[in-house]
Formats: sequence, C-alpha cells, structure tokens
Amino acid sequence: MKKIYPDSGVELKSFTAKHYDKIMNIASLGFYRGFLYKAIKAVNIKPGDKILDLGCGTGRNACIMEKYLENNGSITGIDISTVMQEQFDKNCSKNSNIKFICKRIDQPFLLNEKFDKIFISFVIHGFPHKVRKTVIENVINNLKSGGEFVMLDYAEFDMDTMPILHRLIFKTIECKYAYDFIKKDWKQILNEYGFASFEEHFFIKKYVRLLKAVKK
Repeated sequence: MKKIYPDSGVELKSFTAKHYDKIMNIASLGFYRGFLYKAIKAVNIKPGDKILDLGCGTGRNACIMEKYLENNGSITGIDISTVMQEQFDKNCSKNSNIKFICKRIDQPFLLNEKFDKIFISFVIHGFPHKVRKTVIENVINNLKSGGEFVMLDYAEFDMDTMPILHRLIFKTIECKYAYDFIKKDWKQILNEYGFASFEEHFFIKKYVRLLKAVKK
C-alpha cells in the first residue's frame, strides 16, 4: 500500500507490518512485551469498559487489554492496514468481545456507539500536527462524556539533552514528525479540546509516557 504521508514512520511496509510483533521483540531484546503489560496495567481498565483502540495494528494491545474485561466489556480496533487486519483477526480470534474495523483514523469518522476509553499507542506522533488534530477530534466525537483518552507515546523532552546513545537510537528509528511531537505541550493541547483531570505514567527513562485525560 502506498504511503499517505511519505515522511511518516508509522505507515509500515508490508514485510514490517507482517512481522511487526517479532521485529519489536527482537529489536528490544524481549523488553517490549513486558513494557506493554506495565503500560496497559496503568490504563486501569474496568471490567465493563467499551474500548476503542486507534491504529490497533496486530491486536497485541487489544489481547492484553481484554484480560481486564468481563463479558460486558468490549474492544473495537481500527486500522487501515489489511496486513495488520489479518494478524489482528488471528491473534484475537478466541475473544468474541474484540472486533476489527478497517478505517482510517486520520479522517473524520463517527461510529454507532460511544466508548468509555479510547486508546492510541505509538501512532499519533507519526502524523503531521494538523492530522493529529483530526485524530483528537475523532476521539472527542466517539468518547462518552467523562470517558478517558489514553495516549501511550513519547513524552515531552529536549532531544539535545539526551545521552548520545539514546539520541542516536531516536534519530535512527523515528521520522521527522516525532521531532515535532516531543516539543508539544500535550496536556495544554488536549485541554483546548475539552479534556481535563490529567494523569501521567512514565517509562523508559521518562522518554515514554502514558497520558490519560478525561473528556469534560
């Protein structure tokens, strides 16, 4: 599939998408799996939550989140990649309360239900900022009042003060949009869209953050 945003790093080539989970496990020396469990635990999922997972990928996050749900809870994953959809369907096939919708999250959409939580993991940093605004508007339009937006992504930091090795890794793996993302005040941005009651959890030397915000 041709990239919509040529400078983005979140639109993956078919080979990378097909082997994404394995690549992440190997590249992180197994660290990534444990990190995801810790991060998703911090989401504080309730048994009956209806969760929307934006840019859901292979379903790895959805399968972890599902462990916190009971029969009245559910997860809806959205992604545009058919390669990811095949993996999502395979990974989540045993969970009847998880479903996949093939849809772009960078264009306006309105689903038939509103959600208790909307989750996005390492996707929004890879868009131009005007596109990020569209994603946030989709969150607002599909989230219940009092519902939570959960953004797992890079924290705000000054790359020039990073240790040389960390800076080299960041520059190697990330696209130009990520450089812009880490400079933004995301609590202020979300507040302008009607979010409040922020809660933060930091990981990986505080370079990664799980940011929760409540829709007013």
